[in-house]
Amino acid sequence: MKTETDIVQMFERDRETRILLEAVARLDLPDWWICAGYVRAKVWDTLEQKEATAVADIDVIYFDASDTTEATDRMLEKRLNAQLPDYPWSVKNQARMHTKNDLPPYRSSRDAMAQFPETVTAIGLTLQADQLEFFTAYGVGDLLQQRLRPTPLFQATARQVIYQQRLAEKQWVKNWPGVHEAENETTGLKKN
Repeated sequence: MKTETDIVQMFERDRETRILLEAVARLDLPDWWICAGYVRAKVWDTLEQKEATAVADIDVIYFDASDTTEATDRMLEKRLNAQLPDYPWSVKNQARMHTKNDLPPYRSSRDAMAQFPETVTAIGLTLQADQLEFFTAYGVGDLLQQRLRPTPLFQATARQVIYQQRLAEKQWVKNWPGVHEAENETTGLKKN
């Protein structure tokens, strides 16, 4: 895989991804995406030609300002679990998630993904008119080169510690030998 087109074609051929996307599509949510770890892991597993890595959860995000209750998210998780009980679903309405990082309200799910901590996490897949759509807030270079780098929001001094904590707890370098941390003058990060 060398381009965004290659990534899209890989996901279009992946039967599991299609099943997951169709399950979420049946919920009929506004501005929905499967994002972050599931998408990143599939790309990295393909690059390293390894069996599918188990992900902690399958992040499903959507944007609905008319109902921002966590109870709705839990009900949506139950509906997904009823369809596909063997998957660890995590559903979050991005119309309320800005409060987690003490930020101004997000304008959309894409805006929310752009505020995720790592460039390789700020990615998602959705179905529009039964066609796969891929989104990346910061291009595919870091994803394809397996390079860890904070998004602009997490380059700020106050948020660097969150980024560093995530790198330590997620253990991406351990799980994918090709993954490395980018050198970044703003944060002082060093390449491993």
